[in-house]
Amino acid sequence: MKTPEQITSDIFQVGVVSHSTPQDAAVYLIKDGNKSALVDAGNGENTPAILESIKLCGIELSDVAYIFVTHCHFDHTGGINELREATGAKVVIHQYDSVALKTGDLNSTGAEWGGGHIDPTPVDIIVGENQKDFALNKLNVTMHHTPGHSPGSAVFTVNSDNQLVLFGQDVHGPVEEVLQSNQGEFVVVGGFSCGGNGMLLLSNKADYKKSLEFMAGLDADILCEGHLGTYVGKEKVSEFINSFL
Repeated sequence: MKTPEQITSDIFQVGVVSHSTPQDAAVYLIKDGNKSALVDAGNGENTPAILESIKLCGIELSDVAYIFVTHCHFDHTGGINELREATGAKVVIHQYDSVALKTGDLNSTGAEWGGGHIDPTPVDIIVGENQKDFALNKLNVTMHHTPGHSPGSAVFTVNSDNQLVLFGQDVHGPVEEVLQSNQGEFVVVGGFSCGGNGMLLLSNKADYKKSLEFMAGLDADILCEGHLGTYVGKEKVSEFINSFL
């Protein structure tokens, strides 16, 4: 068992891509006593190890109050059902990715395109705002709508050890135009091109660029990425985000 990687006194990487399958994504724990949270859930192939890693961080599984979902793609969400059952955590996702997750849409979640699988996944909290705060115990987590990679993509920020930590799981993209659907109506929300009840444009280059610019403007001290590791220091974070602009 690989020891969880401690990033700050409150944040740990408990799902490690290098010790799972190539189609997996990182999972992070925000440790805050009996009201802790996970960011994403991996593809489900490494869930037992994630559960053990959570316990190695010194909290009970029942202490996990939320699973914050950065987007609906199967490599980040395939493990939700098992993690939710083990912890009782509430699943949080932006509304524009919620339909794909709830129905287990193989195309919208990228499972069909990426050779993976996802089951229909219940959602507890659907966020419609561009920004929403979630209070844990001593920590406050902010969800920011950042479409482009998917319509409901989101990043999360939290201040830990006097540093702004950005969970920007798929900063690197990709933006794949094959991920499209003819369901729902095309609408524009807050200057971003998103789907209506279904999802029309599932991957949008213009929105992706706007979201990258927003993330760069946060001036984060630490970036926790979904596939490419953790970046520490404002300069390294800025350099990484701007390399995709």
